[in-house]
Formats: sequence, structure tokens, C-alpha cells
Amino acid sequence: MTGFIRLNSLDAVPAALRGAFVAIGNFDGVHRGHQSVLTTLKARAAQAGVPAMVLTFEPHPRDVFAPAPFMFRLTDGDAKARLAEAFGLDAIAVLNFDRAFSQIEAEDFVSRFLVDALNVTGVIVGADFHFGRQRRGTPTFLKASGEAQGFAVETLDLMDEGDEVISSSRIRAALSEGAVIAANRLLGYHWFFDGCVVKGDQRGRELGYPTANTMTRANFQLAQGVYAVRARLGDRLFDGVAAYGKPMFNNQLPPFETHLFDFDEDIYGQTISVALVSHIRGQEVFSGLDELIAAMDRDSKKARDALAKASPLSELDAKLGFVG
Repeated sequence: MTGFIRLNSLDAVPAALRGAFVAIGNFDGVHRGHQSVLTTLKARAAQAGVPAMVLTFEPHPRDVFAPAPFMFRLTDGDAKARLAEAFGLDAIAVLNFDRAFSQIEAEDFVSRFLVDALNVTGVIVGADFHFGRQRRGTPTFLKASGEAQGFAVETLDLMDEGDEVISSSRIRAALSEGAVIAANRLLGYHWFFDGCVVKGDQRGRELGYPTANTMTRANFQLAQGVYAVRARLGDRLFDGVAAYGKPMFNNQLPPFETHLFDFDEDIYGQTISVALVSHIRGQEVFSGLDELIAAMDRDSKKARDALAKASPLSELDAKLGFVG
């Protein structure tokens, strides 16, 4: 195969992907536990001489059944695809998950997607993976289906770090506390997210710190505070300092505000990718603008120092290109 392939359905699977070895899961965060699954996937695919592919779902099933989106998502479909490609996989299929999809019987999921659409050589899942109506598709069920249908099935245990398994919920909790270094260690790369730059209240520009503002979702639960960041705009990388939360102004659904060092361009409407390198401080209320500007000066120096010391956490992190 040449070139990474992203599919948004399995209605017309390219011939080059039929017979692939497939890892199935939600993979929110594509953290080190997930990466252990993907490492095994690559090895099994290479042994069999077939493509290595991820099959995942968007939106997250928990959000489909909630009255409103409530989960702090680490990676959307675009981010998962970027991570899968950087990891060296051949393809990803991001299937739309809705209530109708949730009612597909486990037997039908296997026959429709794994056998008819993909003709899989093998499937790899984590020990906690379930699929199909009423979550009847357990790893044991999948293994029996593979034996009947002629494809291999491998179930991998969860990866431990300290006294707990590495999990998306553990990473969400760390980010919600501002523990960026701990979250990045569990991810194995510097956490990043994308956003469209929108016009803000222009207050940063008046203070000498113009910012690229991106709107956040109601379930964006990153701790409010100040961060050292590395940002990508097109093919260009920039160091910066970012603030989330506006305790001195309107703090309802605040934007994520990124000040790019040594930069002065109109980038409204463009997409910016921001990777968190370190947490500098929590949000504070200052007595006036002079005190606020002095704090921003200190924050900028701390951010520059942190970014100067930043190094890739893994080969995947290096390939993502935020920290080199």
C-alpha cells in the first residue's frame, strides 16, 4: 500500500484494505494502553503481509445516550486519524455511531463489517471491549465468531502505570486538574486539539498580548489556567503561552486564547492546532490591568523556558511534530 487511507463508512472498502488485520475500539486519546494494542496490530499485520487498520466510532457511544454531550473528549475522529497515521498504520475507518447503530446485533456486526466488508485476516481488541446490541459482543463472543468465520482474534490486557491501568478517564482527570505532564506521560505524546480562530473581545491586543482564540465545547474540562504551548498553523510551528478561563471578565464558556510569540498576522477563520507542554499556573484575579500585564510577562518567560526544554516523549510524539 502507498498512502494512509481514512474511511467514514465500510460501504465501499478499497480492495487494498480487504484482508486487513483490524484493531477495534473507541480509542479516545490513543494513549499508551491503546498504543500497545496498535503495536501488536502492526506486528500481526506484518507477519501476515496484510494492512494494519483501526476501526473506531464517532461520536463516543456515551454521548449518544446522554441527554447532552457530557464527556470531555481527548481526541475526535480527525485527531485519531492523525495519530493512527503517525503511528505507522495503513488506514482508519471512523464509523458514525448513533442509536440505530447501537441496535446492530453482535452477529450482524461480525458478518456485515468484519467478514463481508473487510474480509479481515484477524482482529485485536482490548480486554474491556464490547460491541453490538446490549453489548453482547464480548471478547469471548468475538473469539468464537472468529473460529467459526475463519479469522484470528487476539485480546490484550490493559496496561498498568503505577497502581492503576492507563485509561482515557485517568487522563481526563489529570487534564481537569491541570496535570499536563502526568497526562502527557500517560498519552505518550503531548496532548493537542484543533480549533478555528475566531475574533474575540480584542482585550489581549490592547494589553500587548494578541491571542488566537478558539471556542471550546461545553464538555471541555481542561483546568482553567495558563499553559506553555506549541502551536501549528498550516506547516508552521510557533511557541506560545495560552490562557483558558477569564476570571476577571466574562467566564461563561471562555475561549482558549493562545498568544504566539513573535507573530502578528490576521489568521481569523484558519485552523490552529495547539499542543500542551506544561501548566504554568491556575487562573487568578488581579487588582488591575498593570498587575495582570506583569503576570503575563512572567508567564511568557516561564513558557519560553519550558518550551526550550521540551523534547519528544516517544517516536509517535516526534512524528506528530509539535516537539522535536
